[in-house]
Amino acid sequence: MSYTAHRLEYFNVTMNTTADEAYEVLDNLAKLGANFLAINAVPVGPQSTQLTLFPQDSSMLQAIAKQAGLQLVGPYPAVIVQGEDQPGILALIHKKLHQNHIQAFTSTAVTDGKGRYGCILYLRAEDANRAVKALSD
Repeated sequence: MSYTAHRLEYFNVTMNTTADEAYEVLDNLAKLGANFLAINAVPVGPQSTQLTLFPQDSSMLQAIAKQAGLQLVGPYPAVIVQGEDQPGILALIHKKLHQNHIQAFTSTAVTDGKGRYGCILYLRAEDANRAVKALSD
């Protein structure tokens, strides 16, 4: 089963806007040069949304967010796993983590419908590099 795993960072930002209006923030960040590997938008109240941003370049996002007046919380560690979709691949990933005593406290995965998938593992800082190693063996 072929896949790659590498460490990345993510940031949270909570805004006084609805989830369907959060695109404006993402649009502004994109216009300033930010590129994201993944995002997550969750309503945290009737008029508030928390964005979780997984930038391609953390330093660039921090500079852009400062320029845009956004207060990012983070960075936090995560691992992104990408590869060929096969039955049982997510179970195998979590089995390898378990065998190495690494706990992902949150995991999100998606397939592109064309045979590839991506999975983001939210981990404690001390586990992120170990997870990459465990998944690379």
